Amino acid sequence: MKIYLKIWRQKSPKDKGRFEMYPLDGVSPEMSFLEMLDYLNKTLIKEGKEPVVFESDCREGICGTCGLYINGRPHGNLRKTTTCELYMREFADGETITVEPWRAGAFPVVKDLVVDRHAFEKIMQAGGFITVNAGAAPDANTIPIPRDSFDKAFEAATCIGCGACVAACKNASAMLFVAAKVSHLALLPQGKPEAARRAKAMVAKMDELGFGSCTNTGACEAECPKGISIANIARLNREFLKANLKE
Repeated sequence: MKIYLKIWRQKSPKDKGRFEMYPLDGVSPEMSFLEMLDYLNKTLIKEGKEPVVFESDCREGICGTCGLYINGRPHGNLRKTTTCELYMREFADGETITVEPWRAGAFPVVKDLVVDRHAFEKIMQAGGFITVNAGAAPDANTIPIPRDSFDKAFEAATCIGCGACVAACKNASAMLFVAAKVSHLALLPQGKPEAARRAKAMVAKMDELGFGSCTNTGACEAECPKGISIANIARLNREFLKANLKE
């Protein structure tokens, strides 16, 4: 199949950036989207041109580094699918595919399709952990946890921190990411001693880093490759309110 790629090229964070068109022939429908970009780069290198810079790591839908804005949607048009899990059979022969980096002030473009997502790491460093000695992994199995709490905590913990929620939100809010990280610890006994400090610290860091506010449009949940529910945002709000009432 032959496709036409409209790709964002930007040499550096200070460069203005622009879209460039790349016709690409010989694309297999069984290629993943990232394999197709690998193929594009091999073609560009053979032609003596600079390859397109993009990120990837596990290519198994686990790490979250592959996030791209494809045809106006984070990770493309399939629900609960990361960019690396998107295959070229989802596109038509001769189709023009627009590929962009995440668009958010807190995720500045580094080069081409790569953005700096260290803001998420800073939020995690502010409180997304426990400092008490909770024992080794087998010790956790000795602590009784209600099934409903376990299921909700596990769902929240599946967040891979890709940033699709931020890219999808009209306000570039990180509320779904923060809510998932706060929720999975708030629902477990090990996370309760530091729950108040965690909620306040992570929300404060989120605001400090320039993420927008949540207006409950639900785009974050719709585009999340792991299907994290916005019910976690309600839980974050409750945790934050309780923390401020305690103070």
